[in-house]
Amino acid sequence: MNIIVCIKQVPDTAEIRINPETNTLMREGVPSIINPFDLHAIEAGIRIREQLGGKVTVLTMGPPQAETSLREAVAMGADEAALLSDKAFAGSDTWATSYTLAQAIKKLGSDIVFCGKQAIDGDTAQVGPETAEFLDIPHISYVKKIEEVTDNTIRVQRLMDEGYDIVESSLPVLLTVVRELNQPRMPSLKGKMAAKKAEIKKMGITDIEADENSLGLKGSPTQVRKIFAPEIKAERKMIEGTPEEQVDNLIKELREIKCL
Repeated sequence: MNIIVCIKQVPDTAEIRINPETNTLMREGVPSIINPFDLHAIEAGIRIREQLGGKVTVLTMGPPQAETSLREAVAMGADEAALLSDKAFAGSDTWATSYTLAQAIKKLGSDIVFCGKQAIDGDTAQVGPETAEFLDIPHISYVKKIEEVTDNTIRVQRLMDEGYDIVESSLPVLLTVVRELNQPRMPSLKGKMAAKKAEIKKMGITDIEADENSLGLKGSPTQVRKIFAPEIKAERKMIEGTPEEQVDNLIKELREIKCL
């Protein structure tokens, strides 16, 4: 069973700051972490390997320093790690990122691809499903429980607004997972020692045989033009009375400020 887990190194949201002049995220001096949802994806991959055998490969796209996150994943129990890093990938939006990841996954080979449901820096939840489309394989989003896995099929529970769906798919398949799926394990001492010695596979544009026009800014149909912190307003107004009176007064207030 070949399992690939796509992870992303993201800024620690508790430390994020915005440059007031450029309106962009200030990454210098801000600690980076593995995207929290991706930790659950790593754990899911390891558990299936423990059940059925095979190997778990963690894959990320980013600058050279993203290697740190890959080694953390190896310390958790992943078998191999690959870093997609090339100047041609710079400026990729979710579309170009998904294309790049898909090209790498095709080279690595996979039965199951795991992703966190979304990254906490962009919160788009687009990369997982888009990667599956580029791979031309089924995908199941918001997986909260894996009921059964065989060499050919997988059955899962998909989180919905009012409960969950039970979905079965053939392999290969891509799954995006939520926090409810599992509790990620802590790296063991043996795992940390293995992570220090692990060879990180480097992959660039020539290694994945990608179309240059589909990469980076050139291959990105969308661009982030501005990032800003929402304005904090201190105005508050308490509406008193019975529930019926509160509703009537709230509607009246909203109409006065032209929200209704």
